[in-house]
Amino acid sequence: MNFSYKVKTQNGEIIEGKIEARDESVAVDTLQNKGYLILSIEQLEGDIFSIDLNKYFQKPSNKDIVIFTRQLSTLIDADMPLAEGLRTLARQFEKPTLRKIISEISDDVEGGSALSSALSVHPQYFSSFYIKLVQSGEVSGKLHEALLYLANHLERSQEINSKIKGALAYPAFVVFALIVVTGIMVVYVLPQLLAIFKDVGANDLPLTTRMLIWVTTFVNNYLYYLFTLIFGSLFLGWRYIKTSEGRVVFDNFKINMPALGTVVRNLYLARISESLSTLIKSGIPILDAIHITSDLVGNANYQKILLDAEDSVRGGGNISDVLSRYKEIPPLMSSMIAIGEKTGKLDFMLEHISKFYKSESDTTIDNIATLIEPILVLILGVAVAVLVSAILLPIYNLVNVT
Repeated sequence: MNFSYKVKTQNGEIIEGKIEARDESVAVDTLQNKGYLILSIEQLEGDIFSIDLNKYFQKPSNKDIVIFTRQLSTLIDADMPLAEGLRTLARQFEKPTLRKIISEISDDVEGGSALSSALSVHPQYFSSFYIKLVQSGEVSGKLHEALLYLANHLERSQEINSKIKGALAYPAFVVFALIVVTGIMVVYVLPQLLAIFKDVGANDLPLTTRMLIWVTTFVNNYLYYLFTLIFGSLFLGWRYIKTSEGRVVFDNFKINMPALGTVVRNLYLARISESLSTLIKSGIPILDAIHITSDLVGNANYQKILLDAEDSVRGGGNISDVLSRYKEIPPLMSSMIAIGEKTGKLDFMLEHISKFYKSESDTTIDNIATLIEPILVLILGVAVAVLVSAILLPIYNLVNVT
């Protein structure tokens, strides 16, 4: 969103201008962080011609954020002034949207804002976890180490996501191709082939042939209704997932679906453990660490568990007592956290839990990728066998009879 503002500087000078922010509160915080007294601020009405298309078509990716973070860490380690380093990075990137974001961060830093405050203006690119670690690095004087850790953390997350996408890309393509070919066969090819049996008056047809005739007739008679039903269901399902209730149902399905549910669950557990461990090591208060992790985890079920743990710790309880009550948390994890709380080595235990579940995820992903290919071959073989038994064999029998 774009806002026009009128502010007074500390020297009493009146300044008018425009600012882009997620909402009005973020715009106000940004201006106040620069030391301005806000006289007025209002949202500008945009039209279709004022939309920045680069924002949608050249949106910074996770890889861009990783590169930015690592290079900024290198420049800080080389004792380059922060604002100058940001300006240097802004000139280096090709994507206009990313250059604009880094330039705005640089302007905020030059105006007296801390780097963490400047980053918080762009929450769609920098998570609360990212900002809190940067803030911790600023307070401890170890901003270079904090940024380097963030770059490594983001790279690991991206590597896991790429591994999952790589394992699912081949089967997704095969299934999509199978659906397309089946649709073309049912709509254009099979009606003409199956009409042969009707023309010759063949009555003693195999069960598979009769089923294929029924399916083909039904699809062709109600094709438009089926398309409407399918796309309508997908749209309504997408809208339902956007609701709070739908998100809970969908997130619960992700961690309980066959085969992949184990991978997804282990990834969430690894993310929770690593985030908590990192935040605690960085000196973030335990309540803040749990709350930030709940925002970061990306699953409504685990978010609720963490918020319950936060309430327990606020009331003097333990994290492990809450975790042990939920079936989504394995007994191993809650037991190790309990030991960490008793020995005062919670961050150490969480780090080991994270490594364990990451290793489990990698092993499961590799096993699934190995099993998928023979399963797909079996599915394709069954599909070919059905077509042969339903079409070719009856035609062969008719030829022999004649």
